[in-house]
This record gives sequence, C-alpha cells and structure tokens, in this order.
Amino acid sequence: MDDKIKTMNLEDGYPSSDEAIRKMTDGITSSRQQGYKAVLLIHGYGSMGQGGAIRTAVSCKLKDRSMCGLVRAVCPGEEWNIKKRQMLDLCPRLKDYEREIILSDRGVTVVLLK
Repeated sequence: MDDKIKTMNLEDGYPSSDEAIRKMTDGITSSRQQGYKAVLLIHGYGSMGQGGAIRTAVSCKLKDRSMCGLVRAVCPGEEWNIKKRQMLDLCPRLKDYEREIILSDRGVTVVLLK
C-alpha cells in the first residue's frame, strides 16, 4: 500500500497563530478525506529560540479533543529519535522524509492520521 504523505507549510505568508491553526485543521481534515496517511507540518521554531507562537499553537491544538477523530499519533521533530520506530511502523514511507525534513527539527511536527 502506498502511504501518501502531505507537507504543509504553516509559516507561508506569515500568518497569525489563529490563521495557521485554521489552515492546519482544514488541511488535516481534507488530507484524511483524501486518503493521506501522514501530514508533515512545517511551523518553524520561532526567531527567539524559545518556540514560536505557531509552534506552540500547533502543539496545543493537536492535543485538543476536537482532533482525536482525525489524529492517530503526533511526533514533534525533536522527539523523532525517541518515537521513530513507532512512527515508521505505522507509516514506513516517512523514512523518505526523515533526513530532509524531520530529523531532530524543532520546526516540524509529524502527524499520523486515522
């Protein structure tokens, strides 16, 4: 089976946190409907090195109950080495994105869809 993976750049156009969350939520919903297995969210880490507003908002929204029907598993880039085996077991094609996009990048979050 071909595991389709979508990449979404939530920073594109310098949106507010609220706009980025709307884009993320709409993108995750439509990706699931279109049969995608995973979404790579590019949200950046923030210019002050403490985690930006979009990154923080993404993390909070993905933990929200409203996402439980869509999201199977979440892995921030900095936790990739810890959760790698679990994520690859569920979506082996993530291996293709590991070096280029995911590996230990605090500005990326991997979302596996139900």
